[in-house]
Amino acid sequence: MEYEDKAGRPSKPPSPKQNVRKNLDFEPLSTTALILEDRPANLPAKPAEEAQKHRQQYEEMVVQAKKRELKEAQRRKKQLEERCRLEESIGNAVLTWNNEILPNWETMWCSRKVRDLWWQGIPPSVRGKVWSLAIGNELNITHELFDICLARAKERWRSLSTGGSEAETEDAGFSAADREASLELIKLDISRTFPSLCIFQQGGPYHDTLHSILGAYTCYRPDVGYVQGMSFIAAVLILNLDTADAFIAFSNLLNKPCQMAFFRVDHGLMLTYFAAFEVFFEENLPKLFAHFKKNNLTPDIYLIDWIFTLYSKSLPLDLACRVWDVFCRDGEEFLFRTALGLLRLFQDVLTRMDFIHVAQFLTRLPEDLPAEEFFASIASIQMQSRNKKWAQVSGLFRLPPFFKSQRQRAKGAGLSPSHRQRRPREGP
Repeated sequence: MEYEDKAGRPSKPPSPKQNVRKNLDFEPLSTTALILEDRPANLPAKPAEEAQKHRQQYEEMVVQAKKRELKEAQRRKKQLEERCRLEESIGNAVLTWNNEILPNWETMWCSRKVRDLWWQGIPPSVRGKVWSLAIGNELNITHELFDICLARAKERWRSLSTGGSEAETEDAGFSAADREASLELIKLDISRTFPSLCIFQQGGPYHDTLHSILGAYTCYRPDVGYVQGMSFIAAVLILNLDTADAFIAFSNLLNKPCQMAFFRVDHGLMLTYFAAFEVFFEENLPKLFAHFKKNNLTPDIYLIDWIFTLYSKSLPLDLACRVWDVFCRDGEEFLFRTALGLLRLFQDVLTRMDFIHVAQFLTRLPEDLPAEEFFASIASIQMQSRNKKWAQVSGLFRLPPFFKSQRQRAKGAGLSPSHRQRRPREGP
């Protein structure tokens, strides 16, 4: 402009584009700024109204972009703050578990303070130790016994791979063909265990470890052998414990009455658990219970898969570990309480579905389950029926046949959930 003044030529007024850009806090992307570019010389200039309209549109686009940037920045800041709070909370919990609870386990594990802390989730760094203590070792399995079982399993693998005689590989009435089928099933299941993690598949860091624990267990309990679904339980333990300790926890866990009933496919006991579950199902969720009954949705359709893998296949891994935390504390009751919590969480959706869609939904749960909302739903489930807790109700269904009349009288006296008064629920 100074040059033009000196040369005596009139200076051009600044273009609307320059005026707009001068007032902006930042330079927009070139693709956005094209709206303000002048037309090529071979085309007629924009009418004033059109240019004004484009300027307004451009300014609105910039304002909206700023709002989106601000909202995204606030979201990131909130996420960072929540992450920092979570890390601080986990750090404090780790100190509490290591310095106060674990050194005084026998006296503190059942205290109200520890139970409340337990419900919030055990920190990953101490989870394995707490699980081992909570599960216990009633079978008195040692590291040496694990080595013996593993060596026996490896010997059988070699014998089967070299075509050893049936006499050499028979044990406790199981033929070589049965044992080979069991070992082949282990191989197949390992490749399908948490496939998204890629750590248990062939070549992964935990493939051989998982294979060893499952093979050793088939030798330790040939009467049970390998059952589909065991690989998920063993895998979760491997992620939190050393190999031998994972085997000890695995063997003791499967020796619990509920797990043994399911893995040995004891139909009588399984039906007992389903019947007890339905008592609490009807009491806690009467509307959904009636809908399931109307559509012939029996508990075995969804419970078997949940119980077999202890929810490790059905829920996101971090959420499944939180379920395991409380399961190790409360035992089998919590498995069925968790099932009712899931049904309660989705009851509005499930009541609008037919048989096929309910079955599909419950066998493939959403992957984005909100953890706190889920556990709040579990906490709201009442596991008490007319002053009878889970163990008492499930025990009544296990009575011998000649007590059937007494069991029917017990139902008539109030065990059946129909027309019962609700009691205040217990805390977590």
